[in-house]
Amino acid sequence: MFISTAQKFLKHLKTIRNASEHTVRNYAIDLNAFKIYIETYHLPPKASQEVAPKIHHNMVDKYSTAYDALIPLSMIDRKTIRGFLASLTQNGINKKTIVRRLSSIRAFFKYAFSHKFISINPTEELDTPKIEKKLPTSLSYDQVLKIFAAPDLSTFLGFRDRVIMELFYSSGLRVSELASLNRRDFDPQNLLVRLKGKGKKERVIPITKNAAQWIQKYLEHPERHTCTDGHREQVDSQAIFLNKLGTRLTTRSIDRTFDNYIKKSGLAGKITPHTIRHTIATHWLENGMDLKTIQVLLGHTSLSTTTIYTQVSPKLKKKVYHQSHPRAKAS
Repeated sequence: MFISTAQKFLKHLKTIRNASEHTVRNYAIDLNAFKIYIETYHLPPKASQEVAPKIHHNMVDKYSTAYDALIPLSMIDRKTIRGFLASLTQNGINKKTIVRRLSSIRAFFKYAFSHKFISINPTEELDTPKIEKKLPTSLSYDQVLKIFAAPDLSTFLGFRDRVIMELFYSSGLRVSELASLNRRDFDPQNLLVRLKGKGKKERVIPITKNAAQWIQKYLEHPERHTCTDGHREQVDSQAIFLNKLGTRLTTRSIDRTFDNYIKKSGLAGKITPHTIRHTIATHWLENGMDLKTIQVLLGHTSLSTTTIYTQVSPKLKKKVYHQSHPRAKAS
């Protein structure tokens, strides 16, 4: 049955595939959207009034068998899935979300087929909608310096935020990687940090001496063990980056704080911490670093993901053009 199999699938992702909480949650969201579509358009009127419980990413062992018979897996065919995709388009859902939902449904039915819950995989021969791949945005070094100048270094939180910016630009960390950093992950002597990347994969990458000095000063800051109201608090002894209460800084808080600094800097456009990741990758490439090394530093699984930076930099395009064109050096 659809609901119980979906819960088993989420448990499989979490325990066997070692997927992150964020990934499992997204699969649950996509499968719930599909479930609602089936309840709305493919169940008899009486049955559709008995709405089955949500497929929940934090309840992978719990599901209601009372409602499970409402949506047997055998009733879901290729036509049903195509109808779901068409309904998403009709409701104005963007192509990126549609592709993600189809990917989640594909993964679910692949699991169901491999575990013999179904004899035919209805997602086979389904075409994936084509989406235009947008090139990442990259900043100039002068623009990076404008962002660096935004925090007020006379305050402890302002100092912390400058350290975060230095580390982002030093090594191209993801926001989640930076937020999860512990003190034991920081090696100031060898200028290294250990990161927990996507899929909980660990990698050790270098940082600049400048970034290491900023981190060290932040860890030794006299206000690190006090709240903003001046009262002592029991701070998180493991985390590097703390909020004003002394607990680990969250990814959402980092995004929100960074957005405030972008407004303060006067820079236009959508600039996020991930933009800094794209920026340092582009700057590495412009300064001669090879793609394979950039791939390793950024934690990309595929080199094709990294090669997109060759299309981002006008400076690099111009350099390659003048080096390669037979007439480029002609007087």
